[in-house]
Amino acid sequence: MTPKETIQQGKAILGIEFGSTRIKAVLIDEANIPIAQGSHEWENQLVDGLWTYSIDAIWYGLQDCYADLRKDVLSHYDCEIETLSAIGFSAMMHGYMAFNKEEKILVPFRTWRNTNTGKAAAELSELFVYNIPLRWSISHLYQCILDNEEHVSDIDFITTLAGYIHWQVTGEKVLGIGDASGMIPIDPKTRNYDATMVEKFNKLVAPKGYPWKLEDILPKVLIAGENAGFLTPEGAGRLDISGHLKAGIPVCPPEGDAGTGMVATNAVKQRTGNVSAGTSSFSMIVLEKELSKPYEMIDMVTTPDGSLVAMVHCNNCTSDLNAWVNIFKQYNELMGIPVDMNEIYGKLYNNALTGDTDCGGLIAYNYFSGEPVTGLSEGRPLFVRSSTDKFTLANFMRANLYASVGVLKMGNDILFNEEKVKVERITGHGGLFKTRGVGQRVLAAAINSPISVMETAGEGGAWGIALLGAYLVNNSEAKPLSGWLEDCVFAGNTGEEISPTAEDVAGFNSWIENYKRGLAIEQAAVTNKQ
Repeated sequence: MTPKETIQQGKAILGIEFGSTRIKAVLIDEANIPIAQGSHEWENQLVDGLWTYSIDAIWYGLQDCYADLRKDVLSHYDCEIETLSAIGFSAMMHGYMAFNKEEKILVPFRTWRNTNTGKAAAELSELFVYNIPLRWSISHLYQCILDNEEHVSDIDFITTLAGYIHWQVTGEKVLGIGDASGMIPIDPKTRNYDATMVEKFNKLVAPKGYPWKLEDILPKVLIAGENAGFLTPEGAGRLDISGHLKAGIPVCPPEGDAGTGMVATNAVKQRTGNVSAGTSSFSMIVLEKELSKPYEMIDMVTTPDGSLVAMVHCNNCTSDLNAWVNIFKQYNELMGIPVDMNEIYGKLYNNALTGDTDCGGLIAYNYFSGEPVTGLSEGRPLFVRSSTDKFTLANFMRANLYASVGVLKMGNDILFNEEKVKVERITGHGGLFKTRGVGQRVLAAAINSPISVMETAGEGGAWGIALLGAYLVNNSEAKPLSGWLEDCVFAGNTGEEISPTAEDVAGFNSWIENYKRGLAIEQAAVTNKQ
């Protein structure tokens, strides 16, 4: 069928993902190929010391994103979206959204970016004998308890952003297992919340006398391909304010951006992995077995079908890099030179590869916000050099590119060097890889592993959740997710691979040692409120 026929006959599938700076919608056909897109730019707000997005901003963003998709469909195909084969919603993982019995949010949405949960995360990690990151929902909940926040006794339901959207448009309080694994640890055997940890938590907070048990306020865990409900009439109206979209459309389990990134890069099978590098960065390595012990730098989550994944999550990635590129844009404008951002990125990034492999001694810290992996509760973007360092444009840009994956390297060194984890393929996706070959080469040097990038990687998580929608309704042979992706979506395509060179690896290793020593400078800036 043509794209127009696919849309008119209700065979298209919609994926919508809430990223940190953009909400994106992708419409795919029965061959899983994107045929229309929509987007909405947004930013988090720092309110009372906590990063948040308002409920109004969430719904306006969703509706504007869908309206932009509808506009794209009208302009290209001259038709309306009346119904769909399936829908999927995804969002940045973790965080804290707590609701009372009247479905009213009790405190503003607390995003993954907040680092105020240090005491809670440390106590829970010790209690569970398991690394509990600061951004996980259970850390936020327990920190609220430690801080004696009044709203806790009124909690009826807690969920993530993806779970919230799904609940509001389907009426179902469910969550895909990958996103659920960022609330409280998952038992890979039962593919449900770890019952022992749930019980430990209940005993821990029992003296508070809350009228709920943890298992009663968490969303139900679902595996990719399981029925997660249908779009309600109210949900259809909240999504498409033009009134054309009809109710009754199947909706797949809502997932986090980590899970959709794994799907979009065909990295849900054991011994595969992916790296997402945008506003934040994270690597996901699908394990063959559990690690020998907990590591503070490594989070244990799952694929959308329940396989164990070692995740290294970094709060900061390209924000500071983009800010520096914007300085060069402003210089061009000042000089009256026409501005083409793709050209500016391309020139600066490729020039960086001509610099010294150790960046001539230059160091950059890209910490817009705190960075739990390196123990920083707040962020201070810094550029550091001595008078004897080689201060060239190439080295300057190379240092900023290295900084975007520096913390990621520190976590992955544990997996590959200490745990001897085996990986056959790592795929990169996200903004860092838009300039061909550069981000790949930098990441390959950082983690000393070949990195592949697919042409489809630019479609991102919205495409990934659309694929999970397709898996729900178009998997007639009941294939496992990894087999369905391999056979029905990627058909053997592994992308374009770049392997690390010995010189690049040695240079990055030298640079990261300088970086580690210089962390005291970053800490001093935070301590002294500079």
